[in-house]
Amino acid sequence: MTVPSTAVEIRLKSRPQGWPTAENFEIVEAEVPTPEPGQVLVRNIAMSVDPYMRGRMNDTKSYVEPYRLGKAMLGGAVGEVVTSTVDSLKPGDVVLHHLGWREYAVVDAKQAVKVDPDLAPVTTYLGVLGMPGLTAYAGLLEVAAFKEGDTVFVSGAAGAVGQVVGQVAKLRGAARVIGSAGSAEKVRYLVEELGFDAAFNYKDGPVAEQLAAAAPDGIDVYFDNVGGEHLEAAISSLNLHGRVAVCGMISQYNSTEPTPAPRNLGMLIGKRLTVRGMLVGDHYHLQQQFMQEVGGWIRDGKLRYSETVVEGIRNAPEAFLGLLRGENTGKMVVTF
Repeated sequence: MTVPSTAVEIRLKSRPQGWPTAENFEIVEAEVPTPEPGQVLVRNIAMSVDPYMRGRMNDTKSYVEPYRLGKAMLGGAVGEVVTSTVDSLKPGDVVLHHLGWREYAVVDAKQAVKVDPDLAPVTTYLGVLGMPGLTAYAGLLEVAAFKEGDTVFVSGAAGAVGQVVGQVAKLRGAARVIGSAGSAEKVRYLVEELGFDAAFNYKDGPVAEQLAAAAPDGIDVYFDNVGGEHLEAAISSLNLHGRVAVCGMISQYNSTEPTPAPRNLGMLIGKRLTVRGMLVGDHYHLQQQFMQEVGGWIRDGKLRYSETVVEGIRNAPEAFLGLLRGENTGKMVVTF
């Protein structure tokens, strides 16, 4: 395979105030680097855009370092090894790594995970069989301590994580699974295709009222991808000893002012609720169990998933902005 001398990469041009725009990104032709000992050159096939990337655009201290101005952005990607300096990876191998947002990447071999493109489409390693899938699995089973017979509410349920949470809950014996989403089409997808017991469009009315109608006997677990009004509604609906896994708060990512907390936090006391934040990096000990169980469900047709695919690396900024606007069903990926 002939490697070009230059290739496209996408850099952070400026830090957004509030909602990002296309002007915050810069699309450039950059020199394709040569791998040094212990490295491989990868031609990316597909890359991930994820909500957490919005936080990395800010120059603030967090659990992951911010993106650097004038430098290529980072994120999950799968690609084909074209040049290798190590015995463990050979040209033609397909690997998962963290240097997305560019056509070609030099990756430390220790940071590249070989995947099998014959087992599942390569994009699934960015979604249902990748970080979002493990987030859903670990967040529900370990962080929220799900048990058979629980009633589960998932916000952002038609997204990459939410679609897996609801189905794992059903497959593990939930009494009832409820999801919220942002369109009538997504609500239909949750109920008719993924098997949720109930779902509602949060734009149709107060979340607390719609959740109470969908779960008249209350909920035992809330998997939070949204925060804000959804978290307040869930606290009101949670039963005694209810558990909350706080995975994301996308409703607040573009806020320029501090957002108000739920007004009913006092209920945590009487109901003895557990509210626990999570990062998937704390749960990689479940990786093998996750791959076996969820991979088996997918193979058997018991767990379904959707992907929203945007073609062309130059369209990656718009794909990311679309993700923040909720234009995806399932995992949003960019293919090259």
